[in-house]
Amino acid sequence: MSCGAALAAFFASDEARGWRQLPVFETGAQAERACAAVDAEREAGHVVAPAPERIFAALALTPLETVRVVILGQDPYPTPGHANGLAFSYVGPPPLPRSLVNIYRERGDDLDLPAPADGDLTRWAQQGVLLLNTALTVRAGASKAGSHLLLGWGAVTDAITAAVSRERPHVVFILWGNPAQARRPLIDESRHLALASAHPSPLSARRGFFGSKPFSRANAWLAAKGEAPINW
Repeated sequence: MSCGAALAAFFASDEARGWRQLPVFETGAQAERACAAVDAEREAGHVVAPAPERIFAALALTPLETVRVVILGQDPYPTPGHANGLAFSYVGPPPLPRSLVNIYRERGDDLDLPAPADGDLTRWAQQGVLLLNTALTVRAGASKAGSHLLLGWGAVTDAITAAVSRERPHVVFILWGNPAQARRPLIDESRHLALASAHPSPLSARRGFFGSKPFSRANAWLAAKGEAPINW
């Protein structure tokens, strides 16, 4: 399956009904152009992560009308088989990526919960947590992080972020690190909550991520707005 075919299959699904209204998904628009660039990468012999059928997993698992929290990541894990289309989510063998280990550590400190045994965050996505990477694909390889940031995905994911802000009533936007915080102008903070901190990467987690309590703060705000909390 190609990225283009995966895009067509997703937008034929019921889960896409809210997302397909966005101009970036019109025929010939940014999403199709980004997919064409991804497919050209694969035709040139590069391995791309995640698998094509998982590229739009974040949108499929969390339709627009269900979004209550957005967590913005940068791009998928570049090791083949590790990314599953959800930001920070991991499906490979142990050990877990260090950023995810730190996310689980903060979750434990914040909510007094043990770390899950696996790295699959599907359970969050199914509760309305949009786990959105700013680039939906990456060239596979240990040194390839960020390799697809210039393929056109930014226009797509910025439009998705803006649509959530525009269409949803009460959403918590969790912005870890500078690339995510650069999207803050897309958020209407008169209606939504933006929680910004350092990134959970080992390079920055001790500079403000640890102790930021994003999980309890998100749930407290949702409860104050009459929304059900997330079972983190």
